Amino acid sequence: MRKNPVVILDFGAQYSQLIARSVREQHVYCEILPYSATAARLREIGPRAIILSGGPASIYDEKAPRCEKEIFSLGIPVLGICYGLQMIGHCLGAEVRRSEKREYGKAMLHIDDFADLFAGFEDQPATQVWMSHGDSLTALPGGYRALASTENSPFAAIGSREKKIYGVQFHPEVVHTLRGRQVIANFLFLVAGCKPDWTAGSFIDEHTGKIRRQVGDNRVICGLSGGVDSSVAAVLVHRAVGD
Repeated sequence: MRKNPVVILDFGAQYSQLIARSVREQHVYCEILPYSATAARLREIGPRAIILSGGPASIYDEKAPRCEKEIFSLGIPVLGICYGLQMIGHCLGAEVRRSEKREYGKAMLHIDDFADLFAGFEDQPATQVWMSHGDSLTALPGGYRALASTENSPFAAIGSREKKIYGVQFHPEVVHTLRGRQVIANFLFLVAGCKPDWTAGSFIDEHTGKIRRQVGDNRVICGLSGGVDSSVAAVLVHRAVGD
């Protein structure tokens, strides 16, 4: 793993790869880890920022995926998306309730705070976002403030500038959230202080060299299913060691 990556903790979201793609499009390197990654493991990795993905579970499900509460005490900037926002609230003593009406589809986000996540939104204080959730945050954790709301979600975006922990109920990684790319960029650069110094080309060069060193003069057996993962692995290995 590259030094000081952005780490995405995956709670089973169908959009986790889209979150990673949104980060990489900002020329910032990121890795996806399971939600069970411990605070100790994250401390060892030393990420520049942590993003908590959405997920299909309810926070109240008996086997709902949960991260360690200690993650929020590492001093690392955090952005929680949808279920990730609810996880922040749950871990920090706020109130999360099952919504009377599931919110799914397009919604208008009304922005109240134009710093941090919504810097540069002054020209458009109401913007379209994409919602998909059954639970909602109904009270703020201590020390946090409301940044934006929708008709059905009074706390559609929250944050603590002091702790650099933020959460959004909507999905900024999908195209239906019209300015989601800007929200993610604001978190990466204004909140987390990331630098746009990574490209897919540098990833290919880095891993091609790593494979070449690992293989040496040996042979490689590749099981190619035709899916994305094995196809990419096959191309990288072929580029590294040839036929």
